Amino acid sequence: MGALDLLHSKVVDRSEFVRRIGAWKSEGKTVVFTNGCFDLLHKGHVAYLSRAADLGDHLVVALNTDRSVAQLKGPSRPLQNEDSRALVMAALGVVSLVTLFDEETPELLIAESLPQVLVKGADYRPEEIAGGPAVLAAGGRVLTVALTPGFSTSSIINRMG
Repeated sequence: MGALDLLHSKVVDRSEFVRRIGAWKSEGKTVVFTNGCFDLLHKGHVAYLSRAADLGDHLVVALNTDRSVAQLKGPSRPLQNEDSRALVMAALGVVSLVTLFDEETPELLIAESLPQVLVKGADYRPEEIAGGPAVLAAGGRVLTVALTPGFSTSSIINRMG
């Protein structure tokens, strides 16, 4: 299997995503879940994902579909299509698995997979994080991690403007 094939094997559909998380949990591994658009990967994203990965054995990432990104961010987004964003995300060594979700939030996907740790950036309050109640009810943790000041996709787009 070549390197590109390995990357593609980390991008899976929803049912395989849930299955692999369950398998890791049954092996006693701690699964950390995060989500987002990750439209234009930058230093802030890499630092955030690295901090999240430090919280467990496997970091899994749910990416908004193109339709979902456009709904959240406006008609000029995403800059990169979902296949490109997923492959770039899979290329990061700290990321174990990637899937797409089309809903406004990944709440249903989180309830299906029940990771032990749910993480978002510190621009969220833990009680605001979609899927948090399900993770807490299952005995998991809902955490925020520090963001890198001065780095956001929107600010980069504005500077390019």
